[in-house]
Amino acid sequence: MLKIIPLGGLGEIGLNMMVIEYEETIFIIDVGLMFPEDYMLGVDIVIPDMEYLKDNKDKIKAIILTHAHEDHIGAINYLIKEVSAPIYATAFTLRLVQNKLQEFELYNSATLKQVNAGERISIPPFDVEFIRVSHSTVDGVALAIQTPVGLIVHTGDFKINHCFEESNVTDISRFAHLGQEGILALLSDSTNVEREGYTDSDQKVGESLAKIIAESDGRVIIALFASNIFRIQQIINIAIHTRRKVVFNGRSIEQTVSAAKELGYLKYPNSLIVDVKKVNSLSDSEILIITTGSQGEPMSALARMATGFHKQVNIKKGDSVILSSKSIPGNEKAISNIINNLYRQGARVVYDKIAPVHVSGHACQEELKLMISLTRPEYFIPIHGEYRHLVNHARLAEKLGIPRANVLLAEDGNVVCFEKLNINDLEESEALKTVKNTPKIGKNREVVVGKIAGSVNSGRILIDGKGIGDVGRSVLKERRNLSEDGLVVVTMIIDEETGVVLHGPELISKGFVFGAETGYLVDDAQCVILEIVEEIEVGAQSRVDQIRSRLQKALKQYFFFTIRRRPVIVPIIIEV
Repeated sequence: MLKIIPLGGLGEIGLNMMVIEYEETIFIIDVGLMFPEDYMLGVDIVIPDMEYLKDNKDKIKAIILTHAHEDHIGAINYLIKEVSAPIYATAFTLRLVQNKLQEFELYNSATLKQVNAGERISIPPFDVEFIRVSHSTVDGVALAIQTPVGLIVHTGDFKINHCFEESNVTDISRFAHLGQEGILALLSDSTNVEREGYTDSDQKVGESLAKIIAESDGRVIIALFASNIFRIQQIINIAIHTRRKVVFNGRSIEQTVSAAKELGYLKYPNSLIVDVKKVNSLSDSEILIITTGSQGEPMSALARMATGFHKQVNIKKGDSVILSSKSIPGNEKAISNIINNLYRQGARVVYDKIAPVHVSGHACQEELKLMISLTRPEYFIPIHGEYRHLVNHARLAEKLGIPRANVLLAEDGNVVCFEKLNINDLEESEALKTVKNTPKIGKNREVVVGKIAGSVNSGRILIDGKGIGDVGRSVLKERRNLSEDGLVVVTMIIDEETGVVLHGPELISKGFVFGAETGYLVDDAQCVILEIVEEIEVGAQSRVDQIRSRLQKALKQYFFFTIRRRPVIVPIIIEV
């Protein structure tokens, strides 16, 4: 029995991780993270729950990474701490993984193996072929996985484009050839299934950027994803044509550009590049800055420029700022804030709602249809997307002729099983159903039946600082309560023998203001506290604990009754 188990990426954007398992062999496709949602206060990043992998680590023979985005490689350092298996990836992806592992002092713990599009590797009983696909970073690949029960195709993140750069074109002829050979199941990217038509061309973006830069008399500052190497090359070419010097600013973009240049994915003369420290020695019309911060990150280079905290570059009147990226869901407010700040500083701001300065790296509806039509799979499994994306992609597959029973709508933790069965061994009714939904019958009247059968542990692990998984629902709830209603700390010192209050009760608030206008709250709250102390007899068992418990309840009721707020109450009671 072949098992396909998504541990992330089916039900959310990001967190992509897929397990392929047959008997005693497992390999993993992608190890991604996602950025925290609004309610995850204080959380840095989110990674998949890896409990299933820890329990089966002796079976894991390989980790395969499809491309270099954080939602596909960002959690690799957390996996390597638990699992010892070689990591297979293309050159650019592997270099960024290497940087990440070195940063976490894990490089010596990992075995990195470079592969190229068109190559195959053997992970018995699997044979894996790497197929070139176009995406918003270089060196992306899909996977054609030959298994004991049939051929599985995993598209990775892709779009179908027409480009003069062969290295950035999806190899649709290879997908078509595999379709002719026969594909058991297609696992296809669902991110852009809600968008009709085709993805716009990168050439259109290049023309738009060239026009904006040519019309700019002052400095040009372009913020984008550091991994978008093809876009960076477009901008470099425009800079050469318009006789501008290029400044790379931002740690991630500097690292990524260095890796891409060394590997030959970026081509430019070294004389074109100027250090950010020398930017003020050039005239504004000679400068083009490529930087980070397109998602409104508060400590990014662009954010510091917009707020006047950047050491070398501060936004001023005459600057043109281009946000050449799409907003990640959840970042819309932060991006809006940074755009407003840029306008306040007098800059001209250009983003995707104003001009075509970005195109998605994910296939739209017509491209998704083409992928299904080329591969002609017996089974279809939508991957990479929120649940609504998966549902819409499933419906698209049905419209293209894949039987509803053969469209497997899985979520994180579901176990998708494919098993070879002999029709003669089945009950007649089940045999008829199987033949109807499965076009191909093999030798000895064998059919491969796919279904969702059970589930494994899955979920999200929250990373806060160096803490891994120690922030759960209760902590998030406390943080939310603190952020919404504030904190009141009550301190008292009580004589253990007499029960007399020697000091206090003193009330200190944070986010729950006791000002002059609400001074009566303090007096009344102190009366509530003293009444509770008097009600509990001296010598009563666990008297202090009783006071704490009743004090919390009484103050919550009092504050809600008087001003409709529910602050967190922290009583500190000391007996002496």
